[in-house]
Amino acid sequence: MSGTLYGIGLGPGDPELMTLKAHRLIASAKVVAYPAPDTGESFARSIAAGTIPHTAREIPIVVPMRVDRFPAQEIYDKASEEIAAVLATGEDVVTLCEGDPFFYGSFMYLFERLSDRFAIEIVPGVTSLTACAAQLQRPLTSRNDVLTVIPGPLPDTEIEQKIAEAQAVAIMKVGRHLSRLRALLGRMGLLERAGYVERASLAEQKVHRLIDLEAETAPYFSMILIYKGDEAWTLPPSFSS
Repeated sequence: MSGTLYGIGLGPGDPELMTLKAHRLIASAKVVAYPAPDTGESFARSIAAGTIPHTAREIPIVVPMRVDRFPAQEIYDKASEEIAAVLATGEDVVTLCEGDPFFYGSFMYLFERLSDRFAIEIVPGVTSLTACAAQLQRPLTSRNDVLTVIPGPLPDTEIEQKIAEAQAVAIMKVGRHLSRLRALLGRMGLLERAGYVERASLAEQKVHRLIDLEAETAPYFSMILIYKGDEAWTLPPSFSS
């Protein structure tokens, strides 16, 4: 019989935010796969590093970090076949995923290629969306308000339209788009209602009111949360810098 492919959500970065199920599966894994940059450490692996058995075989999926982060098809074709070869022997493969596997997660590319051949189990994780709300100490949304998640690289016209139609907004993948997004939200009169979080749950996290943020660019792992509905919660006055 073939092995099972597990897509394990690790949460936003703090190892203590891994679920018990994620911890159990990683701790007993014989084969562990994970996304990795072409230079530097794998963020996903760093989250689970204290749990991965030293005897486990590791399969890094090396994805070059470029401005356009959409993965090259051949990279996931190759990784899928390497993982498939292990699954075909009857061995399970535990794949580490930052956040949640199916919330902007690269695991979806493995799922697309392997789900018709092998059993796959998804273990959900704490998303960056909920982690950032927790650090801002403000609810994401309320009652019948509509929450809209917007990728920061979208054009201003699209972002403005989506914000106009929502009561609560999360702008992800802020990165190099920070100045442009801040200017857009300023034109829309929403700076006072916007909070900013980068590297949520990690030791180097930063939490600000967006209007107070002086930086011109942000890390890839950053987010802007806005509430513009009828029950607006004010941001706490004691944001750390």
